[in-house]
Amino acid sequence: MTFDWAEWLNLALRWLHLTTGIAWIGSSFYFIWLDNHLVPPKSGEASGELWSVHGGGFYHKQKYQVAPAQMPADLHWFKWEAYFTWISGFSLLVLVYYVGAASFLVDPAKPGLSIAEAIGVGLGALVLGWLVYDGLCRSPLARNNRLLGAVWFAYLVCVAAGLNEVFAARAAYLHVGAILGTVMVGNVFFVIIPNQRKVVADLVAGREPDPALGKAAKQRSLHNNYMTLPVLFIMISHHYPMTYGAQRPWLVLALVGLTGVAVRHIFNLRHGARDTRAAMAVAAVLALSTVTYVTWEKGTAPAKPASAAPVSWAEVEPLFAKHCIACHSPHPMNPAFAAPPLGVMLDSYAHAAQFAPRIRGVAVDAQIMPLGNTTGMTPEERAKLGQWIAQGARQ
Repeated sequence: MTFDWAEWLNLALRWLHLTTGIAWIGSSFYFIWLDNHLVPPKSGEASGELWSVHGGGFYHKQKYQVAPAQMPADLHWFKWEAYFTWISGFSLLVLVYYVGAASFLVDPAKPGLSIAEAIGVGLGALVLGWLVYDGLCRSPLARNNRLLGAVWFAYLVCVAAGLNEVFAARAAYLHVGAILGTVMVGNVFFVIIPNQRKVVADLVAGREPDPALGKAAKQRSLHNNYMTLPVLFIMISHHYPMTYGAQRPWLVLALVGLTGVAVRHIFNLRHGARDTRAAMAVAAVLALSTVTYVTWEKGTAPAKPASAAPVSWAEVEPLFAKHCIACHSPHPMNPAFAAPPLGVMLDSYAHAAQFAPRIRGVAVDAQIMPLGNTTGMTPEERAKLGQWIAQGARQ
């Protein structure tokens, strides 16, 4: 009996990432909701208050725009959710895309980077992303959140397009998400928490806290709120190869990312009891544009050369043997997998016919399988496979 430490470690990290991510996103969404529902208090020095009911009890929450007159005896901080979300996410990035770089990170069909160089590009993209974003926030652009957001979005689109030129498309997507996650946790670690600590220190020392500290922290928190849904999309995007398998995956990512920002804006407006019709129209147009573009792209792709003659299982079985069963068999020969990925086995006609639609999606339409095309599957082979499936995957 062998212990597959990599698979169990992957599961543990992914579970931790999901759990802490839910906690972080939940608290972020809640506090934005809370800010948008505060009303002037009937008495006292607070800047806003809210009554709510949950779990059989009533809650009375008050906000102080800068700080209360004196330090409360018990103060709760929201930071560890963010830190452990990033730590677990970065650990997954290393385990899956850097330890497994030959399968998941590099693409032999793209300009040659060694594994070490590709990992260096990935890590550098994370650091550079934070430096660019933080620089924008400390520039005159910080006075206009919309303009700052537009410049930051343009930078991310350029990065996505650039990474797609050197990485496998799936890895390029993931690194854009990692850049966003790094920026979000950087906001917490370098700005939000330090500024709050300075305010607390001023209260303890009897000094008047600087209002600019809270204002800067609030701005970074708002930015995190709008980046959340694009990050969540990237987290699940590997399940949907029609997105990163498009001819211009960076464009699909841009459209879906903008859709996420628009959806988040709808909720923020609704929480503030403001008109959401324009934002809903924009979100709908962006979502429709994404679907339309991907559909149009497939419809205008060059026709794949294929004979009209029937293709039998005997003709495509060697393709599965050459390109697929090293991973997709009961006992994979690829050391990266202890079990067939996603439970998909392609070692027999019955199994291949069962998964035929999924095979067409990833190996013929999106052409993202085999991973990194390490087996060198040719366009002619993909065309034959697609023809077999189109003809009903006959035996």
